[in-house]
Amino acid sequence: MVSNLLAQHLLNWYGQNKRALPWREIDDPYTVWVSEIMLQQTRVETVIPYYASWMKRFPTIAALAQASEQDVLMLWEGLGYYRRARYLHRAAQIVMSEYDGSLPADVNLLRELPGIGHYTAGAIASIAYGLDEAALDGNIRRVLARLFDITEPIGTPESESRLRELAVRYLPVGKAGDYNQALMDLGATICTPRNPNCSQCPLHNMCQAYAKGVVLERPVTNTKPKIPHYTVTAAVIQRNGKVLIAQRPLDGLLGGLWEFPGGKIKPGEALVSCLQREIREELDVDVRISGSLGVYRHAYTHFRVTLHAFACTMGSGDEPLALQVRDIRWIATDELQNYPMGKIDRQIATRLING
Repeated sequence: MVSNLLAQHLLNWYGQNKRALPWREIDDPYTVWVSEIMLQQTRVETVIPYYASWMKRFPTIAALAQASEQDVLMLWEGLGYYRRARYLHRAAQIVMSEYDGSLPADVNLLRELPGIGHYTAGAIASIAYGLDEAALDGNIRRVLARLFDITEPIGTPESESRLRELAVRYLPVGKAGDYNQALMDLGATICTPRNPNCSQCPLHNMCQAYAKGVVLERPVTNTKPKIPHYTVTAAVIQRNGKVLIAQRPLDGLLGGLWEFPGGKIKPGEALVSCLQREIREELDVDVRISGSLGVYRHAYTHFRVTLHAFACTMGSGDEPLALQVRDIRWIATDELQNYPMGKIDRQIATRLING
């Protein structure tokens, strides 16, 4: 039974206004898990088509566990934060080997799986298994920070402790899954970051920030540092009708994806000098640059990149070595579509495929 007025108002609102999302249509812990991982730092409208493709290709934990890492990354391509996909894959294999193919119905065991932290464990436990567990994502943090006028900056130990205490205090026994999803939906549709629709909020009469006229000032955030910009070069090395691609190390940005080798320019370094140095460091070969293949720009979460791509050749007797990359391959141009890549490298690949 709902034990507090806040939860009662919120659940009544949710019953009439909850979003129709595909993962809510299937009663399967696996679908909850996949959706929660995909939704980390990614908008719902972006996730929906990826989720549909994922569930068609990997309908069960067993199917995911049996897939190759490259198949998993290929299906994830464009969704970003690729470590999430690798963790999902690894966790599925652990679930098959240690839990007989069933996602554990225990928040502590869930948190032991790769890629599952406090929030995701709470979400899975409450939504998939009906356990009385709180969940704190960005939407829920914002809603609670406004409801209770939290003045400590978001992300600090003080605010996290306070928010978690509030999330647990108002959790309705037996209805945690709906309650957590209601808070998520409220934050996504009503209590939004920039243009909250307070007049339509079922909790505005309880909201301390609304009463004080400081809704737009909550949650309090620390000043963000200036986003750095990096200039990068990439070599499109072709020989005998094939192009050379390199696989990025697993422990960094875009881990496990394939790229055209290159790297960041150093202060005072020319583009050509940068490219030649990077190729020597990564592949232990010298390249000759024959022309430009375009300039590409992309904004990541914490930095921006401008990449200069160059058509390159190397001596017929030279053989590149995978010194600072996971693997290298010579492939036909039309095979590029079969290798998972980040957005910029995919643009270069598309240009090569289209001639």
